Amino acid sequence: MRGRPVSRDSFFARIRDGIDAFVAATPARFAIVIFLGLILLFTLLFSLPISTTSGRQAPLVDALFTAVSVICVTGLSTVDMATYWSPFGHVLVFLGVEIGGVGVLTLASILGLVISRRLGLRQKLLAAGDANPLRIRKGPIAESQAVRLGETGSLLLTVAISALVIEAGVAILLFPRMVLEGVPVLDAAWQSIYISAMAFTNTGFLPTTEGLSPYAGDVWFLSALMIGVFAGAIGFPVIYVLARNLRKPKRWSLHVKITLLTFALLFFLGAAAYFVLEFNNPRTFGNLDPGQRILQSFFISSMARSGGFATIDMSHLDGSSLLVTDMLMFIGGGSASTAGGIKVTTLAILFLAAFAEARGNSEMEAYERRIPPDVLRLGVSVVLWGATTVAGACILLLLITDEPLDYVLFDVISAFATCGLTTGFTQNSSDAAQYILAATMFFGRIGTVTLAAALAASQRRQLFRRPEERPIVG
Repeated sequence: MRGRPVSRDSFFARIRDGIDAFVAATPARFAIVIFLGLILLFTLLFSLPISTTSGRQAPLVDALFTAVSVICVTGLSTVDMATYWSPFGHVLVFLGVEIGGVGVLTLASILGLVISRRLGLRQKLLAAGDANPLRIRKGPIAESQAVRLGETGSLLLTVAISALVIEAGVAILLFPRMVLEGVPVLDAAWQSIYISAMAFTNTGFLPTTEGLSPYAGDVWFLSALMIGVFAGAIGFPVIYVLARNLRKPKRWSLHVKITLLTFALLFFLGAAAYFVLEFNNPRTFGNLDPGQRILQSFFISSMARSGGFATIDMSHLDGSSLLVTDMLMFIGGGSASTAGGIKVTTLAILFLAAFAEARGNSEMEAYERRIPPDVLRLGVSVVLWGATTVAGACILLLLITDEPLDYVLFDVISAFATCGLTTGFTQNSSDAAQYILAATMFFGRIGTVTLAAALAASQRRQLFRRPEERPIVG
């Protein structure tokens, strides 16, 4: 008796249903699988002979590290990015940072919206998970967010439009300065587009061997880079709210207010710290005039948050400045942005909790709003997972290298926070050390919350409460 033929439609339908079930059950794991798939794809592409200027296949460690750095929009490299990769390789770098910058799930949702002209609930949930880590767990959550679930479609349009407009605007600012520097018009056009994408995505790769040397003291050029980095690091939910209510601060959400305030404080305090600490350092600011010292202080302060561009050798910084940079990199930028780190809102929440405890308040409050305890628990989890990742990577690297702790710690935090600044340790380290740094970049980009949620699979419901007992803290 002959069996009934298997329908191709039913076969693909079962595959589709299986993927849908996996996405619905564990969106965090789905995000990690997508990231791993992209890294594998770009590793294969960077391994092609056409991707290198020499025409030879790139070693696995260089192809893999570059793929991770590109998809995670980090900016660290094991090779000279300007000379090692061919024009095809640079196109891969450009496309990779654009994908990684806006977020894999967000990009998938944007493409779905363009193709189908509608956004289903599942696509909204996936995109919302990129915008708010609280939504990556199963179960209901409070909708008092910076961007509500019903506004996800508008947020996706904001992401797409803002990325195009901001990158185009920065490129327009950079282009005439490059032409004045003597760069051919076509080269200046490509380089301005390339650098503007690296600025907005907070990656920091440069397409030329001289890097920023021709523009190291140029106010116009460095200011354009800072604008691009700031726009990418502030976060898409903030851009979304400001685009709608720029002149109506009363309508800004608590997330927007906290992000902008903390961002500004760190920017100015960081610049002041560099100005003071590097004032007499002959290898950095010691021989500069006052105006240049101020410019370079603000530039490093903005780039240390995740930008990755540098006008000076980071290894020439004083030890105290290296520590300040470590702290700024670890904090990073805004939530749901192209920047990395634990995010400025996480830092703000921890400080608000400390202030509330010092004043004897039982609840955290800011701008006449109450912040629920689950946000504090999430913030503590982010910091703990981040510190554990950095400490673990540092211990492993110190075991297999002879480099000093301050250089190792600097590059590890830069990898975790997807910043891209380096003391030179990354490029000069062994293959084993570079694999460790690649893993650190991956854990930093997918997010400590996403990783924890993926491991936990979902939030458990506990139907009972145990007796309360208070341990001694402090």
